Amino acid sequence: MTRVALLVRVSTDKQDYNRQITELQEHCAKMNWDVVRIFANKVSGAKKIEERRELVDMLQYISENDIDKVCVWEISRLGRSTLEALKIIELLNEHKVCLYIKNYNLETLDNDGKINPITSLITTILLEISQMERNTIKERMASGRDQYIAKCRATGKKMGRPSTYRKSDDTMREQYKKEISLLKQGMSLRNINAITGTSIMTIRKLYKFAQ
Repeated sequence: MTRVALLVRVSTDKQDYNRQITELQEHCAKMNWDVVRIFANKVSGAKKIEERRELVDMLQYISENDIDKVCVWEISRLGRSTLEALKIIELLNEHKVCLYIKNYNLETLDNDGKINPITSLITTILLEISQMERNTIKERMASGRDQYIAKCRATGKKMGRPSTYRKSDDTMREQYKKEISLLKQGMSLRNINAITGTSIMTIRKLYKFAQ
């Protein structure tokens, strides 16, 4: 029987991912797929690692267990950018794990475990569309920020963090638990960057905590 992991995520704490789980489980039952693990998270927007927790755990799990497919409701659940999502797909391909995208009924690998070129093209286009939508939202937020900055300057209000702000070692250990764990396992900077979204420069700073 095909062994499947579900990956679900919603963008705010107010949203509920139970509907995604239910519909994915119903589809898997119809296809006679065995759901062996569910990875779910609600993105609070507070810390970068929290946004990626379910992805990090999933990629660790598939590297240690026999999984045939990862099912998602839509492609945007995979990453914050086109490049990031494509890196995740590449890592899945390396483990011969097929990504199934429910809302478009797409699979990244064919029955022989080979990359499906048509699906690769379609997923890249879908990811670019999602990226454009996110960029539009960012532009609106930037416009609001610029207006805030202009207002602060006009009234003489100080903006931003104090110039002496620096994260303590305890804060770094708590915020980047998963990255430190992956460093201890000997994972490369590139792969840690791909699955957590944390910059390589930041990961290098964590080496001292992985000793």
